[in-house]
Amino acid sequence: MTKQDVIDLIKDTGYGCFATTEGNQPRVRPMLPYLTDEGNLLLAVLSRSRTIEQIKKNPRVEMCYIDRKMCYARLTGKAKVSTDMEKKELAWNNIPMLRQYFSGHSDPNFVLLEVETVHVEAMTPHQSEPTTISFK
Repeated sequence: MTKQDVIDLIKDTGYGCFATTEGNQPRVRPMLPYLTDEGNLLLAVLSRSRTIEQIKKNPRVEMCYIDRKMCYARLTGKAKVSTDMEKKELAWNNIPMLRQYFSGHSDPNFVLLEVETVHVEAMTPHQSEPTTISFK
């Protein structure tokens, strides 16, 4: 798979599974992040989300996308809480579903998580092993 194939997979799939850890236990939940031009992910969570504390204790995370043909992309990175209002607005403008949960990008319940992508792995069912993709 190429970088563009992975970008297309992410955009077409939309939702992915976002993994954090809590102690020694992985915690996975469906999320709909926005992929920036730099290859990072912007995710919105509620201010009371357990995900925030999990990231503060261990910032290493993974996002996995899979389509119905069994092609997948795994983005591994480091997450942090971001207070960057421009990035919050970028997420707000590109993830329409957020309107179900927040009144706007300045809503105090809207917490932005930013994942700096460190490693990308992708594979189709026709490949014998995954391809490493560079987003940087």
